[in-house]
Parts: sequence; C-alpha cells; structure tokens
Amino acid sequence: MIYIYNEDRLCETDSLRQALKLETEGIRGQRPVVSAVGAGGKTTTLHRLADEYVRAGIPVIVTTTTHIMKEDREWFLSGLLEEKIREQLQKAGQVWIGAPAPGGKLARLSDHEIEKLLRWEVPLLIEADGAKRLPLKVPADHEPVILPETTHVLSVYGLDSVGKRIEETVFRSELAEKLLNKKRTECVTAEDIAVLAAARSAGRKGCPGSAVYTVVLNKADDKRRIDTALEICRELRKRGIRQVIVTGQESGAQRAGTI
Repeated sequence: MIYIYNEDRLCETDSLRQALKLETEGIRGQRPVVSAVGAGGKTTTLHRLADEYVRAGIPVIVTTTTHIMKEDREWFLSGLLEEKIREQLQKAGQVWIGAPAPGGKLARLSDHEIEKLLRWEVPLLIEADGAKRLPLKVPADHEPVILPETTHVLSVYGLDSVGKRIEETVFRSELAEKLLNKKRTECVTAEDIAVLAAARSAGRKGCPGSAVYTVVLNKADDKRRIDTALEICRELRKRGIRQVIVTGQESGAQRAGTI
C-alpha cells in the first residue's frame, strides 16, 4: 500500500517509482541516485524500490555510505567485483554491495569504489544513515552521509513511534529533547514527526540543494496510523513540505483509493 499526499488527501498509487516520479528515467540527463536517511524502515523502503526496478526490467544497484546487513542472497556482494556485479545484474536484476564488515554487515566502499559505482548507467540506491532499528532519529554532527550526486533524498519515519516515549523510540533521544523542546519521558506526537522531518538539523540535514526531498511515513498498517499520517502531512504542509509518501502493508479495509 502506497499513498501520495495531494490536495489534502492521501491518494493511492501503484509504486514508489510512480510516487517519486522515477518512472521516466533521465532526471537532469542522469539516472537517479536515491539516498534514504532517517529511521523506521529505510532498508525496507530500498528493498521495495529495488524490487520495483527489477519487475520493470531495469537493473539497479544498492549500496551504503554507513552500514547495511548482508542478507543470505547471491546478489549481496562484499567488495567491488565488477564481473560479479554484471553477472548478478543480468541474473537477478539487482546488486547490493558494500565493503566487508564485522557482524554480518556491509560497510561503505572506498571513495574510489563509490566513484566507480556512480559511473554505472543504472539507478543507484543508497542507505545513507543508521538508526539502531528505532523508528525515529535525530542525526549527530557526522550524520547522515549523503553523496553530493544524490538526486532524491527519502527521509523515513516509523508511524509506530506515535504515542510512545521519546526515550523508547528516538535514536539520539538527547538531541530530540533539544530539538522538540520536550523531555525524553514524554510521548511522540504527529506534530513532533513533522518538526523532525522539516528541520534542517534533522530530516533535511545534508540534503543537496538540487535534490528532491521526500518524506516517507512508513508502517501505516491500519486506519489509525493512516489517520496519523494524514495529520503529519497537514503539519508538514504548514512547514512548506508537500512531497510526502505513506507506505504500509495492504489489507482489504485499506483499499479505499483516496482518503
């Protein structure tokens, strides 16, 4: 289930590529470089987008400027092996690649290797932030790590954080206290997520001026969370942000088309 926010409504759409207007390739004469930041489902969002490219017959490469978990799939590669990349792009349609790292993870490739990846004429998806699997995040000074070549930034938030304490749900809760002017024992509200997503020191931090900035509200898995997502969209509109996507698992009760 994917909605886009339009004219004060959530309108169902077929794909993330459609919602991000990526179906017509060749943005500014280049293929897309999409960086996912924030928390609450970055890897899931990139999986979804990569699978859409594969279904469309368009090869895609996924990498990280921080860390991602290496999955037990043959298209997850440790190290820049160009022959292996070509083989898996032909065979599986996608490659997830990073430098070998402890704990079953893939880490950032070297600058030289990233430059090589950027020369491949295929869409490049990047996990550019880490959040210890929490639904919300406020970045530290060294975060996120967004390449200047990025054409689209996806700032991801988990709707399951609303109603829970800041200290339970926000990575770097001490920074969230300052930004939200709240105690970490207080609960997260819809307005709090809008504040984080709109802030130049949080959700929009490091976003290149030429990149399209999109807020992704993830885990809209029931009507209550969809209503919360719409409330956040309205708060974001007040702050000048209208490009918002809402994602979640589809159920029969949610197939309404427009909310």
